[in-house]
Amino acid sequence: MTDVEPEHVCPRPQLVRQGWIDLCGQWGFAFDDDDRGRADRWHDDPAAFDLTITVPYPPESELSGVHAPEPHTIVWYRREFEAPQLVPGYRLVLHFGAVDYVASVWVNGIYVGGHTGGQTPFSFDVSEAVQAGVQSIVVRVEDRTDDANQPRGKQDWRAEPHDIWYHRTTGIWQPVWAEVVPALHVRELHWTPDLVRAAVTCEGELSAANATLRIVLRHDDEVLADQSVRIDGSRFHFDVAVPALRHGHDRMRLLWSPENPTLIDALVDVRSEQGQVDEVSSYLGLREVGTADKRFLLSHVPYFPRLVLEQGYWPQSHLAAPDAQALRREVELVKELGFNGVRVHQKVEDPRFLYWCDRLGLLVWGETANAYEFGPTAAERLTREWLEILKRDRSHPCIVTWVPLNESWGVPDIASSPAQAHFGRSLYHLTKSVDPTRPVIANDGWETAEGDIYGVHDYAPTGSSLRSRYGTFDAVLDTLTAGRPGGRRLVIGDIDPERPVMLTEFGGLTHAPAEGEKWFGYSTVADGADLVRRLDDLVTAVLASPALAGFCYTQLTDTEQECNGLLAADRTPKADPAEIRAVLTKPTMALPGDELRAQREAGPH
Repeated sequence: MTDVEPEHVCPRPQLVRQGWIDLCGQWGFAFDDDDRGRADRWHDDPAAFDLTITVPYPPESELSGVHAPEPHTIVWYRREFEAPQLVPGYRLVLHFGAVDYVASVWVNGIYVGGHTGGQTPFSFDVSEAVQAGVQSIVVRVEDRTDDANQPRGKQDWRAEPHDIWYHRTTGIWQPVWAEVVPALHVRELHWTPDLVRAAVTCEGELSAANATLRIVLRHDDEVLADQSVRIDGSRFHFDVAVPALRHGHDRMRLLWSPENPTLIDALVDVRSEQGQVDEVSSYLGLREVGTADKRFLLSHVPYFPRLVLEQGYWPQSHLAAPDAQALRREVELVKELGFNGVRVHQKVEDPRFLYWCDRLGLLVWGETANAYEFGPTAAERLTREWLEILKRDRSHPCIVTWVPLNESWGVPDIASSPAQAHFGRSLYHLTKSVDPTRPVIANDGWETAEGDIYGVHDYAPTGSSLRSRYGTFDAVLDTLTAGRPGGRRLVIGDIDPERPVMLTEFGGLTHAPAEGEKWFGYSTVADGADLVRRLDDLVTAVLASPALAGFCYTQLTDTEQECNGLLAADRTPKADPAEIRAVLTKPTMALPGDELRAQREAGPH
């Protein structure tokens, strides 16, 4: 793939056209605490916007320029921009990466649409609203802190953050951008590799019916596939043969993994009777994931995930990254510490972060923000947004597991409520129906029923405690059957003896707080040396178990008062990264031969 500077990565990196228009930066802004903006027609009144905000930073954050951390249920944005002149047959599409939570959008005073859901993208064809000269965009956002049925993840419902809950992220928090597209163009594009059949499934949607698609797949200068297909409707679904995958040894150079993150460039050419009408660039990774015989599999080979919990939160910008470079640097930091993956926690991360995980090689467990109560409204909201997440992200090779629920959040009585239990199971089956190619953990941490992996959360303070519960296959079975490390039963229903077991939250080591300091952690360490020693004790116990198929350490960074990161909130390491890496990359007893892998990574001595 061609090197791309972080600031030039498209907000939709797997469906890129040349010349997209960045609409981030300075916008007019206003609070609407009395909810009078619609009645007073603020979408037609530039004078109503008495503040200035820097998009895409939420108004609670410092980088927004507003820096108003107190709750405001309704906020408004306004921006003017010059759109390219639309020649006949072309359209202008306005894109929002994510807006929390209910958005309404006007262009030049004309309502163009709305969206509900704080983590997923939406777009509108605004061509009919475009006028000569300068265009205006107005966005109204409603984000209620008192609505426990709204998926909000770790955003605090109280005025001040407490325990493991953080300052809120209201409104626009991912890029706003626009692009000019032909009337006949690619709207959706998905890739699914099939190594056994030596093919890639290409599926998606066109804006209109009747076209010819040409797909060209390349690895560097090598053309792996060049195939044209006639599309009669607007939806398409077909296989692209990749003969190079048939050679069992030669294909190894093409497979994607954290250690060898090979990406395949894809060019999609759309033709009508008038000739070429649209061209988009994309990419994919050739890999498969699954589970078998108590192990996680990457391209049919047992693989040991060494994950870290990633909150995706920055002190000065909250859920929004402080800049495009920070997304790449986050991936680099994770890899430098010795992890091969992240569990993005209670957040749907910016697609540009996933781009760098694809590009640099990092596994990702895809989660979503959960609600705090259960009911028809919460179930409908989470399900709708979850489907949008799957649609957005399922072509990324880095994403290897889906996790719709965490620790029974939003389903607090799942062990005793038939309705909540059915909802948890339905999320598993719904996810598998949309994407049967990845493992799914319907409820990570405890009280799991349907799923492909048992994810267990256990903040035992010592390695000996972990060994007693997970040191052997029999010990793990006893823990799944009767153990309650988080105070909750781990499994609802029968235990599947072939399902892999992973310790998907453990550690949580925190520097001892100063007197009077607000903090949250699980157990304390004195300094950096003590952190490495305690980390070694815990991680060595996990790696010594033949029964654990992977782990996720809590956590990457300090996040507000949750001070259990390996890095401080500003991403400064709390101990020597080389020492942390030496601990995390030790061989695991779960994979025979992993000593050779560890020896190769350590290099000659």
